[in-house]
Amino acid sequence: MRDEIPWPPAWPRHLDAEFGPPPEGGYRACADDFEVEECLGFAPEGYGEHLWLWIEKRDATTVMVARELARLCEVGSRDIGYAGMKDRLAVTRQWFSVHLPGREAPQGLVEALAQRGIVALSSQRHPRKLKRGVHRGNRFTLRLSGAAVDDDRLEQRWSRLIQQGVPNYFGPQRFGDGGRNLVRAREVLEKGWRKRDDREGMLLSAARSYLFNAQLGERLARGEWLEPLGGDVMMLDGTQSLFAVETADSAVASRLAEGDIHPTAVLWGLGGSRAGAAAAELEQAVLSRTPALCRGLERAGVKAARRALRVRLTQTHLRREPGQAWVSFVLPSGAFATAVLRELMSHPSLEFRSTIATHDRGVS
Repeated sequence: MRDEIPWPPAWPRHLDAEFGPPPEGGYRACADDFEVEECLGFAPEGYGEHLWLWIEKRDATTVMVARELARLCEVGSRDIGYAGMKDRLAVTRQWFSVHLPGREAPQGLVEALAQRGIVALSSQRHPRKLKRGVHRGNRFTLRLSGAAVDDDRLEQRWSRLIQQGVPNYFGPQRFGDGGRNLVRAREVLEKGWRKRDDREGMLLSAARSYLFNAQLGERLARGEWLEPLGGDVMMLDGTQSLFAVETADSAVASRLAEGDIHPTAVLWGLGGSRAGAAAAELEQAVLSRTPALCRGLERAGVKAARRALRVRLTQTHLRREPGQAWVSFVLPSGAFATAVLRELMSHPSLEFRSTIATHDRGVS
């Protein structure tokens, strides 16, 4: 029997309980309204077989830039490295690496990139290829508009997010237009996942992201996303270090309130959940709603992992101007700016909406 996957899902926001639903707002009317700068956390060493390029792009995906670099440098796609995927409709700055052992970059590379709207701001050599996920985080600078910026409680909402953190949802873009990536993921997992059907792992990611969001949404709905549960697996802030909590005592609650640790939920796969007691019971209650999806991920050989339920904003700033507001903040790698915006404003692109005709009966 097929899993019934409700779409669009009713995953709650954090601030609604205190402030009610946020007013309507706008963002990213043009690329210059949405800036993203990669925070690598280390510097290239200045020597080695790989040429690292610090690149600024507009209206181009990370994959588009990678393909252009491969073409201009006459190398294969595997010789290009980057740490993370950046938005297309935005001004983004990130590192790329090109494997050029024993040779220099092609003459005129910078000029050829510029003709395609890709600006190489600087370059350095490094001994190793740039790998996915090695960057520390991303700095966002966003222009907001609409009723949300005229709301007297905007500063209060912003302050709460800084103090308490943001639900670490995977953003709507992870699931594709109208949840289509999730529909496709279920189809592929039901017949048996194959690399040729999902070369970038996008469908596996959509399935695991859905299951994670469902667990986070359940804890938010119960008022327990910032409450320690017995058997919780906690993540130390700013790291991937995990430890289990047998008893949710006052010391654990104090560390959680201070932002030193965060509860986690499972990214499903082989090995299952490390949680115990009440936390495991909650996770199982959510995951048992979609057993075929879980089995499909196991058959695909994906290894289970954990992700924090909360993400903290750092290097924050809010500036209000007539008819608009600018917000800036840094998020760790893997976190979504749309999860932050969803707490500040209502906008169709921030919701998990459906364009699938049968959505009233669930994804089918």
